[in-house]
Amino acid sequence: MSIRVLICEDEPLARETLRDFIATQPDLLLVGEATNGREALKLIRALNPELVFMDIQMPEMTGLEVVRQLQSVPPIIFTTAYDQHAVTAFELNALDYLLKPFTQERFAKAVERALDAQVAPDERGQTAESALARSEAEPLTRILVRDRGRIFPLAIDDIEHLKSDLKYTQITAKGASYLVRVPLADLEPRLDPERFLRVHRNAIVNLDHVVSMKPDEQSQLQILMRDGTELLANREASKRLRDASI
Repeated sequence: MSIRVLICEDEPLARETLRDFIATQPDLLLVGEATNGREALKLIRALNPELVFMDIQMPEMTGLEVVRQLQSVPPIIFTTAYDQHAVTAFELNALDYLLKPFTQERFAKAVERALDAQVAPDERGQTAESALARSEAEPLTRILVRDRGRIFPLAIDDIEHLKSDLKYTQITAKGASYLVRVPLADLEPRLDPERFLRVHRNAIVNLDHVVSMKPDEQSQLQILMRDGTELLANREASKRLRDASI
């Protein structure tokens, strides 16, 4: 049985590309196209699609605004020429995020993820508010980062430590560092508290990547990470780490 698909895209060439790519997927059935945000909102409510390709920057209403106004949120793959909304897209439970111009191979991978993530009928009626509440309550499993012009999902398990840098957060993983436009305070509630610990105001460590800890003259713990980074835990974090030790 085919999945009913809606395109929400204001650029004619981008709509044509999506239309052509959808035609190559036997499991997809195109049921409509919207050229602006308000039309997208209207068609989603009227057609009840099972998958939506949603451009973020559209006239009258952005794709993110459309999702926030929906009473029932269908599976969504966001498309855009800009990467700064990547984290927000995943916060809204997006299945994937296609950065224009994307290839047919990349499109096919997004569709494959959509097919794998088909939810049970009784879960489809979630509101945007409940989707956000659920995402805020569940630990992150991945976050999108940018490196040399490409965007890719970084597994939370691979993150060694995070440091705040004004409105950015520097994420270190697998010997590399990435900047994301999300404050450390916004990321902290979405990290597993059993593994991630804020050691001082500007840093969070993944305890799975800690090599050793030793007290300094003030009895604060000096933390050595696998990548060689040394971080000084404040008194509160040092106490928590001592209390947790056997």
